[in-house]
Amino acid sequence: MKAKRTMVALAALLVFSTVVAEDAGISWDSLSDGQREVLGQLEQNWDTLPAERQNRLARGAQRWDGMSRKERKEAKGRFRAWRDLSNDRRELIRERAQIFRELSPEDQDRIRQNYRDYRKLNRDRREQLRDRYRRMSPDQRKQLRDRLKQRPRPTVRD
Repeated sequence: MKAKRTMVALAALLVFSTVVAEDAGISWDSLSDGQREVLGQLEQNWDTLPAERQNRLARGAQRWDGMSRKERKEAKGRFRAWRDLSNDRRELIRERAQIFRELSPEDQDRIRQNYRDYRKLNRDRREQLRDRYRRMSPDQRKQLRDRLKQRPRPTVRD
């Protein structure tokens, strides 16, 4: 009984310390060499950044450090494209991303599969579909979305 209480107490302490560590942020010295290299230009201001931002940047730097040269090149291209968007367009994308994150896993999978199917089409067919969708009324678009939701999907995943 005492061992069980000790284990519960240790587990609670571990969870609490993780939460505290997230709230406290990350010290510059606790970052890996790779993370410090990626985040080098932030070193002087690191301690002034909010803990949430430090944690987010550290996770991003860790992902970057683990990428291949090809993956980094692709990521730079995506970042450049993002940076070149207008503020209004970025905000719209953020809003849609939030809506997507709030969907059920099944709906997220359905949307991902529909996008993969769309990307497999040749360029002319994709353009035809985009033009057709643009010409639809809001009610027609809703009907299309409802029909797509009802469409059975294969259970095999890529």
